[in-house]
Amino acid sequence: MTIHKRRIAVFTGTRADYGLLYYVLRAIQSDHELELQLIVSGSHLSPEYGYTVQQIEQDSFEIAARIDMLLSADSAVATVKSMGLGLIGFADALQRLKPDLLVLLGDRYEALAVAQAAMLMHIPLFHLHGGELTEGAYDDAIRHAITKFSQYHATSTEVYRQRVIQLGESPERVFCVGAPGLEAIARQTVWSRQDTLKELGLSADAHYLLLTYHPETQDIASTSSAICNVLDACLSFESLYLIGTYPNADEGGRLIIEQLELAKKQHPKRIKLFSSLGQARYLAAVRHAEVVVGNSSSAVIEVPSLHVPSVNVGQRQTGRLAASSVLHCGHDLTEIKTSIAAALQLDCTAVCNPYGDGEVSHKVVSLLKTIPLSSQKKFYDVPSGKDC
Repeated sequence: MTIHKRRIAVFTGTRADYGLLYYVLRAIQSDHELELQLIVSGSHLSPEYGYTVQQIEQDSFEIAARIDMLLSADSAVATVKSMGLGLIGFADALQRLKPDLLVLLGDRYEALAVAQAAMLMHIPLFHLHGGELTEGAYDDAIRHAITKFSQYHATSTEVYRQRVIQLGESPERVFCVGAPGLEAIARQTVWSRQDTLKELGLSADAHYLLLTYHPETQDIASTSSAICNVLDACLSFESLYLIGTYPNADEGGRLIIEQLELAKKQHPKRIKLFSSLGQARYLAAVRHAEVVVGNSSSAVIEVPSLHVPSVNVGQRQTGRLAASSVLHCGHDLTEIKTSIAAALQLDCTAVCNPYGDGEVSHKVVSLLKTIPLSSQKKFYDVPSGKDC
């Protein structure tokens, strides 16, 4: 008797969402009731951002569709045009693959493009990491828009589950599963300090700050002064090296890359830059850092589970739940320095991460196998005076 496998398309557009989705992909790939259709796009296919599709191939995932959508520019107009190219490519890919369900994560414009295509083609969407707030980036609006396109939702905390319901999604379609990025921390053996320093090109007695800074897409005008202050603050701790990673492919991202490269040229012995560290190397780099600095969601969501302090700079992550090991500051140079100094004194061994314990992929796969395959849904009105 032939068993019909559910065709589960999964979209990844950046190194960030791929790392978070890794164990979900593995679980789908190994389940005999599901067929994985991996759609790869965005910065994965860009040499400028590390051509990270190679990592996906090295991980032995079969790629069902590659959609090249990024224009060679980082302006607002280029971002909109890239979405248009993506829509065309996603339409062709989804028509060919005919998935029963499309899984996507987060809040980026690449994900918004594929969500629009799936919605118009009557393909139900399963959205991870909805309900969160990041008020300093237009990702905030994108995330909520994807929630409204989606039929099913897997949130990282109960607070976010309640917010998705508040947005009009039926409670029986919204599931709290935890943050999928924590699964790698729970399941992988993190490299030793010695191996990590060798991989980063540092001496065996080196100590370092880890920096990942992205544009605040709601305030692009501040990008130049903000990254300069962040770099100056990090470099003011003269006993520490600086490990920097490139930003995502966002409006204003190239300006940050230029400032990173300029700082490296001025301080070649103290700064090491990577377009992409890859999941294993990134987790190791975090684990053995003195402090993680920047405005990446990872510093708020995943880093606390590695018991390392982080300094969240600016407004990009404003509104997200955060552990006690995450210190928040503005873009002022003195404020950043003060926050890094305070973080260096923190003891994070007993930090509790509000985003769960990393047991996520089996919950997601169980849902993917059992939820009804329908693109129709109704708006849910929260009863007056009652919790969601």
